[in-house]
Formats: sequence, C-alpha cells, structure tokens
Amino acid sequence: MLERLFTSGHAVDLVLLFMAAEFAFLCWRGRTRRRPGATLDRLLAIAPGACLAMAVRAGLTGADWMWIGLWLAASLPFHLGDLARRRL
Repeated sequence: MLERLFTSGHAVDLVLLFMAAEFAFLCWRGRTRRRPGATLDRLLAIAPGACLAMAVRAGLTGADWMWIGLWLAASLPFHLGDLARRRL
C-alpha cells in the first residue's frame, strides 16, 4: 500500500494539499493585519517548495526528464523573487 502511494505520486499530492491548506490559512489569518503584499510574500515563500515537490512527483511517476527539469527550473524564479522581496 505505501509503495503504491509513492509510485503513483499521491504522497506528493498530500504534501501539496497540506501546503495549499497552510497557504490558505496564513492568508485567512493575515487578512486582519492589512499588510500590502503579504499574499505575494506568502506565495513567493511557498511556490519554490511546491515546484520542487512537483519535480519529485514527476520523478516518482516516471515522467520524462524534461518535466523534472521544467519543475526544477520553475522553482528558481520564485526563489529569486522571494529573496528580492526579503532583500537578501
């Protein structure tokens, strides 16, 4: 059963579901603070991890190497955007 959970990629789907729930919760909780750009900050913080999780999912399900590379490459602009927003 656990083998099928991983080989089908559903383990990563669960991780992504929890990440989406966390993002939604943080946006909901932060709406009372009225800080401009807070949603974008949260999106830029969570998006690189989501892209990396998708790369893992592609690898687990036997996707073509181009899909793995695409997800890995997609995480970089989000990461750089997060760094720029934090001014590091």
